[in-house]
Amino acid sequence: MSSLASPRITVIGSSNTDMILKLPRLPRPGETVLGGDYTSAAGGKGANQAVAAARLGARVVFVASVGADPLGDAAIAGFEREHIDTSQIHRHANAASGVALIFIDAAGENSIGVASGANFLLDVAAIQRAAPVIRDSAVVLMQLETPLPTITAAARLAAEAGCRVILNPAPAQPLPDDLLQHVAVLTPNEHEAEALTGVAVRDAASAARAASLLLAKGPRAVVITLGAAGAWLATRDDARLVPTFPVEAIDTTAAGDTFNGALAVALAENLPLENAVRFANAAAAIAVTRLGAQPSAPRRPEVEALLRDESR
Repeated sequence: MSSLASPRITVIGSSNTDMILKLPRLPRPGETVLGGDYTSAAGGKGANQAVAAARLGARVVFVASVGADPLGDAAIAGFEREHIDTSQIHRHANAASGVALIFIDAAGENSIGVASGANFLLDVAAIQRAAPVIRDSAVVLMQLETPLPTITAAARLAAEAGCRVILNPAPAQPLPDDLLQHVAVLTPNEHEAEALTGVAVRDAASAARAASLLLAKGPRAVVITLGAAGAWLATRDDARLVPTFPVEAIDTTAAGDTFNGALAVALAENLPLENAVRFANAAAAIAVTRLGAQPSAPRRPEVEALLRDESR
């Protein structure tokens, strides 16, 4: 897979600052768990996916909303260090930048709470202002940490312009048919797939049932990420499990975001869908071996090295 194409990807979504506490185990309701290390890192599903795509060789434009505050300043400076186009990031004096509070247990599992702040001021007008950029993109990648009408308008605009729309339906919520009919690839994890279909996704067979129901709603392809088991890839013509790469997980916080950013890059470079999912699996496998959201996203040579090692 060549990085020479430098495809343009527009990512539309959230930007947060992650405040991360490592604990022996996740607290139960009403419980305080002592111990652990604290750190902070740039995060937010949209921002994580934008950084992941940029590190893998894409020209990324990020459409987002942050506060006119120090956290917003730091976020934009971080994007610029990653060579992400920040011209479509809007600043708001009347809202704080988004913040996520993350607990991570000894096994690398996490529990997250989010104060969305300025993320929920990303409106349809912002999409209209970004229309020329969106139309000039090979892939438009979105999630659900910004208002649903904004995401729906962007999906319609992108699809009508012939752009491939990837929707990562996280956090899960009911989705209108008008949105799903404009989606090329829908990428829920097993919990989001269950929330959208009512099918408890536990194995390949249940993933196949959930994917079939999702395909009937309009997307051209569904990729259900299954953690260490890999990803279930389904289209109207075929379905199969694409295995992942065995690693020792430290922090799964940004695995899905890294997967989606990598998938967008691979599809923008016109890889076949199964190969694109394999590339995304490799990127996500590297990400879970590191702490933090954006800091864990791998560079292109790392992903290509893992793919070469596994093919031997």
